[in-house]
Amino acid sequence: MNKLPKIAFPVIIAAVVLFIILVKSAVTIGSGEAGVLYKTFGGGVVTEEEPLGEGFHVVAPWNKVYIYEVRQQELFEKMKVLSSNGLEIQIDASAWYQPVYGDLGKLHQTLGENYLQRVIQPAIRSAARSVVGRYTPEQLYSSKRDAIQDEIFVETKKILEKQYVQLNEVLVRDVTLPSTIKEAIERKLKQEQESLEYEFRLVTAQKEAEKQRIEAQGKADANRILSASLTDKILQDKGIEATMKLSESSNSKVIVIGSGDSGLPIILGNQ
Repeated sequence: MNKLPKIAFPVIIAAVVLFIILVKSAVTIGSGEAGVLYKTFGGGVVTEEEPLGEGFHVVAPWNKVYIYEVRQQELFEKMKVLSSNGLEIQIDASAWYQPVYGDLGKLHQTLGENYLQRVIQPAIRSAARSVVGRYTPEQLYSSKRDAIQDEIFVETKKILEKQYVQLNEVLVRDVTLPSTIKEAIERKLKQEQESLEYEFRLVTAQKEAEKQRIEAQGKADANRILSASLTDKILQDKGIEATMKLSESSNSKVIVIGSGDSGLPIILGNQ
């Protein structure tokens, strides 16, 4: 068996070392991700440069790359908070968030990879407690859900803007009240609805009665004015005017002038 030349051993060793270096130096960053470079002998976390983007990168083997997801992510939270009168309310909410891409190095340096538990969850819980504590259970149940959603978003966003995290939306999916409070609110709302319906029917009936009264008064006034205007002289003139029109008709007739009551003509004849 032929022995390998002595020069072959150093070449093999060098090749193995080079392979190991390449393996440790190669970094592939996937879609929707970015990398934070940590320089072991160069000042630690790189914060003043853009993070490493998607694709293949070669770094010094003694350095490290921490990979973060930079796409929008969703956090689901079930929180028990107190209303303005001290009753316990359960809020089911979700938050859409993502790290600020240009500040990824600062995020890694100050909060680390578990920034979700360190800052986002405490921020949204604190905002929810603050906002819900301003409202009664009845307001939360009926008309203020959109309002508390917007207010929780605004307060959480203020906190996270200082923590290199971008909050895109907060959605309040459900507000759960104690069953006894919920039933009492539903009874009250039902009573209010019935009261409004009764008031509507009452107002409608009053308007209809007023309309009929006005119409009757109008007819009475018209009859009174007409009766007052029909004097004997006017009636006589109207009778003469009607007689003159009848006399012009082609139908045969006999007109006796001055033979009727009040001197009106009497018309005799047939067609």
